[in-house]
Amino acid sequence: MTHINLAELTELQHINKKLVSGYHISEQDVQLWQQLDHCHEQYTELFQSLGHHLIKDGRGFYYLEIEDSTPNMGKISRAFALTTYVLVEYFANLGKDPLRALFEQVCDLELMQILVQQNKHLYDQLEIFSGSDLRKDVFMRMSRFGLAKEVEQGFIIQSPIYRYLDALMQINELDLQEDN
Repeated sequence: MTHINLAELTELQHINKKLVSGYHISEQDVQLWQQLDHCHEQYTELFQSLGHHLIKDGRGFYYLEIEDSTPNMGKISRAFALTTYVLVEYFANLGKDPLRALFEQVCDLELMQILVQQNKHLYDQLEIFSGSDLRKDVFMRMSRFGLAKEVEQGFIIQSPIYRYLDALMQINELDLQEDN
């Protein structure tokens, strides 16, 4: 059992508020990241005593493992997954390295409009009908969960999106297994 020294956990209140709300703390959140990284064992034990499972992903982010228990969160997660998938597909179709482009390309309103137009049948199911809807209903929420960061021209995808990329890869592997 790790000794928890609350005096060392100077960002506890801020970290707790962010993580419990579903936010992913990544290396871009410098102060919170450094605090979590420095006192990782203490935070892990503290969150565990509160019934939470703190995950440190080696690709540069922390989050609390929480069940997608609400129907609304399920819809939001589907919108995040769909947007991640169509972005990867869009960049691949342009002949770009899709992962590199995913993290380097600014997702502006023009790109959002293209994504919605090219995938209308999919976005219609989520009641997203325009680039503005995609910005408001998906990218703004992605920003609130630490999956994207708002910049002057639009949004930049952040490392926690790997959670959705992992899920998409698992689905792809299941599809490949079923085909064999």
